[in-house]
Amino acid sequence: MTDHQTAHEQHPYDVVVPAGGAARRLGGVDKPAVSVGGRPLLDRVLDACPDAATAVVVGPERPTVRPVVHAREEPPGGGPLAALDAGLRHSTAPVVLVLSADLPFLTGGTVRALLAAAAEDGADGALLRDAEGRDQPLVAAYRAEPLRRALDGVRAEHGALAGLPLRVLSGRLALRRVTGPTAAASFDCDTWEDIEAARARIREHGTVLDEWITAAKAELGIELDVDTAALLDLARDAAHGVARPAAPLTTFLVGYAAAQQGRDVTDLAEKAAALANRWAAEATEGAGTAEGAGTAGGAGKTGAAEGAGKAGSTGSTEAAGKAGATTDAASEGEPEAKPAE
Repeated sequence: MTDHQTAHEQHPYDVVVPAGGAARRLGGVDKPAVSVGGRPLLDRVLDACPDAATAVVVGPERPTVRPVVHAREEPPGGGPLAALDAGLRHSTAPVVLVLSADLPFLTGGTVRALLAAAAEDGADGALLRDAEGRDQPLVAAYRAEPLRRALDGVRAEHGALAGLPLRVLSGRLALRRVTGPTAAASFDCDTWEDIEAARARIREHGTVLDEWITAAKAELGIELDVDTAALLDLARDAAHGVARPAAPLTTFLVGYAAAQQGRDVTDLAEKAAALANRWAAEATEGAGTAEGAGTAGGAGKTGAAEGAGKAGSTGSTEAAGKAGATTDAASEGEPEAKPAE
């Protein structure tokens, strides 16, 4: 897949998200709406497949980050097979991605890997195999027609789909397994302990910035590639070269310019960093120039004062001498006054 090809262009697909479970181990709360990293679990799942042609959420209606089709299984709360059947009724794509609504660490990379494996010759689909070697049929991509035939077969055999486990369906399909680094995506949130573990994990040093940026973009409704390292370097340069408040303001301006002009954030960050460095260099040069001027000016003033002092001293002495000499001369040239008679 090239940088300009989306997963949908390579493998057209819809996504079905069963989200109608009772969440008994969570005390009956609406699990898909529980927040992890500031975002509902359901939104985190939908964000991993933004290029799905149609997103179908099976369960009670709730607000979502992207437009979805709402559907209900029969009966409500009837389990994953009933939910999958209800979701398929709203899908027309040749491949259907099926994802549970409580996967906080699902990524686009996992989605692409599943779609690619499902497209292999002889495959009816592909599912994720977790780190313990267990199949995850609710983290999977299925070819729509084999999936519909398998559901019809299960319905014919059991009379209904409600309450049946997923393994009665997956056993009827030729499925590829996706393993390796994508296995972390199978982490789900069945208990409050799971949710607390997920919340702690996204705040770890190595992931917190990426998680925050993803959450902020979703909250603001923007699509923008962010080079975290480049922006942090820019913030450092702006803070050191200009002033601390320049760091957030400059990174904001770079992001705004990138969005307005459709340009790469990294290129604009480099330009702004160069400006900050020039700004800092001018301040350094200005300080050096002022210091040199002060030294030279001080020497000049001292020399002038010394010169003035010498001149004043010499002039006063010489003037006093001349005045004294003139008085003496005048006295010698005039007759003494006669006493009064």
